[in-house]
Amino acid sequence: MKKLRRSGRLVDMTNYLLQHPHTLISLSYFSERYQSAKSSISEDLAIVKEIFESQSIGSLLTIPGASGGVKYIPMVNQDEAKQMIDQLCEKVEEPNRLLPGGYLYMMDILGNPRLMNQIGRLFAALFSHKKIDAVMTVATKGIPIAYAVGSYLDVPVSIVRRDHRVTEGSMVSINYVSGSSKRIQTMSLARRSLKPGSNVLIIDDFMKAGGTIRGMIDLLEEIQADVVGIGVLVESVDVEERLIDDYISITRLADVNSKEKRVKVEVGNFFEKLAEMKEETQ
Repeated sequence: MKKLRRSGRLVDMTNYLLQHPHTLISLSYFSERYQSAKSSISEDLAIVKEIFESQSIGSLLTIPGASGGVKYIPMVNQDEAKQMIDQLCEKVEEPNRLLPGGYLYMMDILGNPRLMNQIGRLFAALFSHKKIDAVMTVATKGIPIAYAVGSYLDVPVSIVRRDHRVTEGSMVSINYVSGSSKRIQTMSLARRSLKPGSNVLIIDDFMKAGGTIRGMIDLLEEIQADVVGIGVLVESVDVEERLIDDYISITRLADVNSKEKRVKVEVGNFFEKLAEMKEETQ
């Protein structure tokens, strides 16, 4: 790269940091990239840090020492998060989403890259203080959210399937009981997708009783991996017995009336967990 003026360095540096969240980048790398002294790079990073934090884009973590550098941590403030979630609630409440049987059509939401990017940032901000090696979800509707979260955390995504795929090699399979229908089902995960001892964040699009998530937890136990968190886009409150109790939800499906074509959606426990996270990090 040719030598840039400070304005050019700041633009390129900001773009590079945004494209590499949770990645430790040495000052030497930037110094060589822009053919500039480390003192100038440090001054540039101070400017980027100030803007990132004032605009709630995230924070720049500085790690001292010969092997240190800077790391961009995506964040979101409470006002911005509330605006995102309120807009999502309004979208899910649209009456034309109701399908026969009380189901909700969600593919337009899950297929919206901009919206999924926002959801991924919300989850990533909550789990930014934890060591996460991979994001796990079950095919197929949870995949867009999982990839958005994985992008912000800079970790791979492991996909649990309900069938065996020859192309994925050796599989680990378990039987689990669906929390809502009480039916015995099977889920499988390729052995190569996760290493034993991995710290895994489970992400799902919808949770009723939590049977599917409970199954993923049991599957992780089989391959000796650890669950560090659970996030769901929408949870249902019309549940007699919840199979899991430690999770983060973005929205909560409070009521569905098929006859009157009415859907009531509330904010989930996201802000409660956000407050707890702030207390832990203080």
